[in-house]
Amino acid sequence: ETMPEAEAKQGASPFVAPIYIIREVPFDAPYSWLAAGWRDMWRVPRVSLAYGAIFAVTGLVLAVGLTQVGLLSLIIVLAAGFILVGPLLAAGLYETSRRLEKGEPVSLASTLRAGFYGGGQLAHMGLLLMLIYLAWVEIALLLFMLFLGPQPMPPLGAFVSNLLLTPRGLGLLIVGTGVGMALAATVFAISAVAVPLLMVERVDVVTAALTSIRACRKNPKAMALWAALIAGAMLFGFVMLFFGLVIMFPLIGHATWHAFRDLVERGDGS
Repeated sequence: ETMPEAEAKQGASPFVAPIYIIREVPFDAPYSWLAAGWRDMWRVPRVSLAYGAIFAVTGLVLAVGLTQVGLLSLIIVLAAGFILVGPLLAAGLYETSRRLEKGEPVSLASTLRAGFYGGGQLAHMGLLLMLIYLAWVEIALLLFMLFLGPQPMPPLGAFVSNLLLTPRGLGLLIVGTGVGMALAATVFAISAVAVPLLMVERVDVVTAALTSIRACRKNPKAMALWAALIAGAMLFGFVMLFFGLVIMFPLIGHATWHAFRDLVERGDGS
């Protein structure tokens, strides 16, 4: 599956485009990724938990802000959106695991600079994920109006009651969950290994996304399990009033790096 060296070097583009080999992994491989991520997290707990705390505090600030303007019901939409942009927000955690793997020193400042790697391609991936996130918010608001009518957003308690106890609310819940899962599956497929790849290889965002899709297609059962574990971990973090994200976010971030290393190999074997 390797690209000839001459083809890889042709053109004036600063990016190379090697064909990456996707390894086939066992169904239960995600558990080993989590175990490796757990070890990384506790090797540098200050850095890892700092990322988790930043993520959790951001969620709390958004919740407080929505409460102040009477739109706390939107927290459900925003919480789902966190999962869509999470792969990019965890870039510093991927860099932390990379440094630990190479035996390089780790500091919060050095890992925060991870977003500047990738020749600007990480910014393109971030733009793509943000567009999907904004599309999700717009779709969620449109579905709300379609099912419940042009009414002000109700308080969170009343909104949840409507979702669970009224026919229109159940319709909104079913359709909204379906749309949200479709968008989440799309984001997972294009970003499962794309962001770590962009950080360590000079490739364009399309190549990274296609490589990620190939990884999902070659390992459908393992990647479906991995997606379910990520969703479960993030849901636990949100249910714990965002405080659970202090642990869950860095755990998933570190584990994602190990998933990348397990799944993707360059054609030259590196």
